Amino acid sequence: MARIAAFRGLRYNEAAAGPIETLVCPPYDIISPEEEDALRAKNPYNMVRLELPRGPDKYAAAARCLRDWQAGGQLRRDERECLYLYEEEFSLGGERRKISGVIARVTLEDFSAGVILPHEETLSKAKEDRLLLMRETFCNFSPVYSLYHDGGAIQTLLDGAMLEPPEIEFSADDGATHRLWVVSDPAVIAVLTAAFAALPLFIADGHHRYETALRFRGEFPEADTIMMMLVDMNHPGLAVLPTHRLVRGITGFRAESVLHELAKIFDIREKDGDIAFYTGGRFYYLTLKDRVFMKHALPDKSVAYRSLDVAVLHSLILEPVFGIDSANMAEQKNLSYTRSAEEAIAGVDSGAFQCAFLLDPTKVSQIRDVSLAGEKMPQKSTYFYPKLSTGLVIHVLRQQIE
Repeated sequence: MARIAAFRGLRYNEAAAGPIETLVCPPYDIISPEEEDALRAKNPYNMVRLELPRGPDKYAAAARCLRDWQAGGQLRRDERECLYLYEEEFSLGGERRKISGVIARVTLEDFSAGVILPHEETLSKAKEDRLLLMRETFCNFSPVYSLYHDGGAIQTLLDGAMLEPPEIEFSADDGATHRLWVVSDPAVIAVLTAAFAALPLFIADGHHRYETALRFRGEFPEADTIMMMLVDMNHPGLAVLPTHRLVRGITGFRAESVLHELAKIFDIREKDGDIAFYTGGRFYYLTLKDRVFMKHALPDKSVAYRSLDVAVLHSLILEPVFGIDSANMAEQKNLSYTRSAEEAIAGVDSGAFQCAFLLDPTKVSQIRDVSLAGEKMPQKSTYFYPKLSTGLVIHVLRQQIE
């Protein structure tokens, strides 16, 4: 089903650009202004200048940077088509873990084809930004993160190839170690690409970039591929973190009134619930009394979708109790998000927010089942950790300079 291929990646030449750890950056959408400044100061050739350009004509500036760096030898294109094996070693929950996969060129497919499946809603503003950047640069600077399921055969092949020393290895400021292997052997490439031929792919992270690529293909039909990092959804290192919700600016907010409404359909306990409701100094743990409430609220949704804690929160609490509908959520008018439970609690305790809802992580199996049902979760339902490093490999859709 999925059509993947090797490609001639555009990569940093450290002899001309500097150490790779000073050149890569996180994905554009998680870089704070302070981190952006630090990345720019770290190295004049840091990828943030392409991924998150500045200035009144910032997209054209990114294109000029791209051309200048190729002309100056800071970026060089691989002579042969390659697949790129990528591994991150990181700490989470007090233990050291690894996640690995293969970076490849993947043929774009409309979601209706059932070959590449989304799981999360997107925002128009972010897609417009990425489209303007693609129009000027004709590149993918960071891979879309996608999952597959094949019983472990592909991962076994990758593990064998990664027994060799990596071409790139470095430690980042957050303590994570990044490794990259470059595979140019046609026989190995043929085996790996053929292994994906019967598999669908599930987008884990990068929905905005993928939907932007579909629109870009409509403008430039030859740009019919996208760079993806492909990871086995049963990989032991795969980590999905929750994204908690903080509520602010609700007129007449009283915790007692909210609890009175919630008690109609939720059991409210002092511990052990599906959703934690924090009002400052105290937690209330909510468990739905009967799943029939979700069936009534979302009669057109699948059982998989209705089983999501985030769907319960949005459809039975945020909208009916607080009046925070999908448009309000998209604008973040009364709602903010954080991946840190400590930050959520501190936000309420400081008075910046009126309350917070803390969630457990969404299971990978739930992501798969919702995708297969042809549905999308609410925005910010999942946070795959760690994020992939941007700048190790660039996918060129149309070469500007040789």
